[in-house]
Amino acid sequence: MAECDGKVALVTGGTSGIGRETAVLFAKKGARVVVAGRRENEGKATVDLIHGTGGEGIFVQTDVSQAFDVKRMVEKTVDVFGGLDYAFNNAGIEGKWVTIVEQTEDDWDRTIDINLKGTWLCLKYELQQMLKQGRTGAIVNNSSVAGFIGSYGVAAYCATKHGVLGLTKSAALEVAKNGIRVNAVCPAVIETPMADRLFGLPDARKWAQGLHPMGRFGKPLEVAEAVVWMCSSAASFMTGQSLVLDGGFLAGPAPPGN
Repeated sequence: MAECDGKVALVTGGTSGIGRETAVLFAKKGARVVVAGRRENEGKATVDLIHGTGGEGIFVQTDVSQAFDVKRMVEKTVDVFGGLDYAFNNAGIEGKWVTIVEQTEDDWDRTIDINLKGTWLCLKYELQQMLKQGRTGAIVNNSSVAGFIGSYGVAAYCATKHGVLGLTKSAALEVAKNGIRVNAVCPAVIETPMADRLFGLPDARKWAQGLHPMGRFGKPLEVAEAVVWMCSSAASFMTGQSLVLDGGFLAGPAPPGN
């Protein structure tokens, strides 16, 4: 029997990268999966991959910055699969790479709305459903190594990822006695479309990889494995925590010539 047999997993930002890999892995482990995101074609492509594993999955078009969309996303999950056991709140954007004095209010608001408000809205409606069910559940929020440190030119992104860690701890405290666990995963740079946008040029890629003592970026599956583990009974005593997956990034400067 697979670890997730009979469980229902919701993955936001499941249209590509870490979200897509996690949605497919949940399905391989036996979960029925709801893929949420703004891009319909990409979301349906993720569902096709789930069906290719023999799993069950649906796509729900969702803008996590909109309360109506998030509420409907959770309601659709329950309507189709009967409940909600796991959630990976992964949807996020990097925003524009500019200094604080150059950043526009619109860009700041958009980054905050999706990364931070979106995570709060997902927690709000996911926890409402889990509490109503009266059974155990697990939620993982996607933060970042940028939740621990600052980074030049991405102040809004860093602010949101610091905020996600605060939300994670607070939510964990609120529902710990109800048997619901809330944790965060904190990756460094992962091989995703976001990384391609930020570090697509060879010199930029080489520079960024050099910041990781392992000398490479992470892989989406490496994050997906951690997320599924944190949702599983193997992590049953873990809540309010932040699991860093960073190739040594936060340990200190990479060795010379990395």
